[in-house]
Amino acid sequence: MPSSPPPAPIPEPPLAYRDDDFIDSEEGRPIRILAEYLQPLRALHRNGVRDTIVFFGSARLVEQGPFGRYYAEARELARLVTEWSRTISVKSRRFLVCTGGGPGIMEAANRGALDAGGRTIGFNIGLPHEQRPNPFISRGLSFQFRYFFMRKLWFAHLARAIVVFPGGFGTLDELFELLTLSQTGKLSRPLVIVLYGTSYWQEIVDFGALARHGMIAEDDLKLFHFVDTPGEALACLQERLGEDGEGEEPALSGSTTPDQSAETGRARASRAKGDSK
Repeated sequence: MPSSPPPAPIPEPPLAYRDDDFIDSEEGRPIRILAEYLQPLRALHRNGVRDTIVFFGSARLVEQGPFGRYYAEARELARLVTEWSRTISVKSRRFLVCTGGGPGIMEAANRGALDAGGRTIGFNIGLPHEQRPNPFISRGLSFQFRYFFMRKLWFAHLARAIVVFPGGFGTLDELFELLTLSQTGKLSRPLVIVLYGTSYWQEIVDFGALARHGMIAEDDLKLFHFVDTPGEALACLQERLGEDGEGEEPALSGSTTPDQSAETGRARASRAKGDSK
């Protein structure tokens, strides 16, 4: 009998983590989530990033629009913050301006940091309407996220302060998430929360009513500070963060026990008492 020809060689299958069909599948979701933790962790560590000051605010604001002054003031504040940070003697304890990487207030803050010759971070998010990273983010410090919750983790993990300019749903989401983490002691380090634009914030959120109705404690109103100018915001940050940038190394996802919560409450009360003197 004539011999059969040998079968054609089977193509070598790709390694699982190089199989795009698998990585993009439902089953590959845990790998994608883990990658959005490990890839920024590696890049930020290599770049010596430890402490950030995060700028939140509307992506819809434009420099020449009705709220254009907020664009200009976010840019100026980011410049001032970067100039101040560069005077801190220990480089590893300098504060980098960080944003969501897109247009509007985010662009203004990245641009202001670049104006001062500093490095600046952008944590961009993939959205249906194609939010693109703005061109003022430093090389090696632009990140693209698929998952909002992983992007939020990186905002919270490195932040020593947040400055929240006028914005919409996304800005409110980020603000209240970090207020809740501060209120419940889930952050490993104290977080300075600055609301920029007193009239705007007091119009859209009645924080006092939350306290009057017993939905938050009166002391929770001390979790944030209102400011109205770049100079006032800078002074607030300098007073509460210190000139030397001292602080503990950030820790991820600390689990707060009842005893730890009580200790956090006592520490907050002690700080509030000191502020009132």
